[in-house]
Amino acid sequence: MLSADRTARLAALRLSYPEVGATAATLPRGYVHLVRHVTHDADAFASMVERLMTWQVHQDAGLGVVASAGRVQADAVVELRIGPPPLQVRAPCRVVNVVDEPDRVGFAYGTLDGHPERGEESFFVDRVAGEARFTIVAFSRPATALARVGGPLTRLVQDRVTERYLRAIHPR
Repeated sequence: MLSADRTARLAALRLSYPEVGATAATLPRGYVHLVRHVTHDADAFASMVERLMTWQVHQDAGLGVVASAGRVQADAVVELRIGPPPLQVRAPCRVVNVVDEPDRVGFAYGTLDGHPERGEESFFVDRVAGEARFTIVAFSRPATALARVGGPLTRLVQDRVTERYLRAIHPR
């Protein structure tokens, strides 16, 4: 859990992109787009939702997760940490949308100033045609010189993390 001081500092940061909410609509031009999903048996819906909404999917994907709330909620801030401590990259985000419906649960977060990328990523579990489907939709582009220089390597890391999310949602 983030300290009150760190939560306040992150909460004061601005979103680093103007197209807030676009993962729920038309993905904006000028960004790299990502849409991926995986399906499981419909009986896995509740377990998948619980893993997603408690940040467990992110943790099991190998990210350090320090959030202002143990359960995803609107306007919560989260600092995702990637890599070993001496070289660790910190990626601050704010939850910009939460959906909690009987057949659709999930959220979207947007990048805050200081994140190496700018954009938005959404994670939803839906009941669809007798299955539980986990879908990730994102748009992003580099926000820092390091991310720009990293080019293909940055994309590779994002693709690998997405694959890990898709594996991590698997019901236990």
